[in-house]
Amino acid sequence: MNKRLAVGMLVFILAAGAASANLLSFRLSYFVPHLKGDFWDIEFENMAFQKSSFYDVSFGVQYETFLTRGFSLLVAFDLFRKNKGSYYTNWVGYYFNDGTAFAFPAGEFKGAFDPNHSITVSSAPLQASIKWTPLGRRGNIIPYVGGGGHVMFWNIKMQGAMIEFDVPYVYEDEYGEVTVYEIFDVNARESDGIGRVSFGWQAFGGVMIPIGRRMTVDIGGQYFSCPAEFKNAFTHFEPLDAGGFQFSLGLNYWF
Repeated sequence: MNKRLAVGMLVFILAAGAASANLLSFRLSYFVPHLKGDFWDIEFENMAFQKSSFYDVSFGVQYETFLTRGFSLLVAFDLFRKNKGSYYTNWVGYYFNDGTAFAFPAGEFKGAFDPNHSITVSSAPLQASIKWTPLGRRGNIIPYVGGGGHVMFWNIKMQGAMIEFDVPYVYEDEYGEVTVYEIFDVNARESDGIGRVSFGWQAFGGVMIPIGRRMTVDIGGQYFSCPAEFKNAFTHFEPLDAGGFQFSLGLNYWF
């Protein structure tokens, strides 16, 4: 029900914004997700991933309706998705006769295979904001600031081999004992639909530079804060922030 309500609200707000807009924008952004919490701590500690592995471009559209000389109502929607595969840096895998697989320390064993998996991160904030242009909307450079709230549609998917570090085993042979961990095949996602729905706030600032009678180049930055919780595939991990930073270059058309 929450997803249907969110989708309906998305369609309504975008349609209403298009009907009453004074300004239409398309933007290309470089999005830097927060990637905080024990889910990401474990990944970055054990995998060849880096935080920058999940930085990438996002695309957005924005409607703006003028309220006064300096204030306007802004409705925006951005879309980000990044998939990255990697391997465990300090562990190698062996299969046992019963079909199970275990991870052994890479410094002591050669391994039969390298455990690896991929992670897909997606986020799509639907935003409603108030924008302020303190010097008005005329001039060679038009600075602005603003902020508001958003509905965030987000998802995390993991596919491949995952080492279960919570349950250690002891493997013993003629050379001694070693701690090992079972390896599982995983194909898990936090949401099977349009994404988990969470709510947050955003703040932004930038400048518009006229390049014609009805067009301006838009250069700006935006911060998203969106507290979220795992409720499906990764419930044993602590809450996270589904937001991040983005740096944008856009093109505005003034009706």
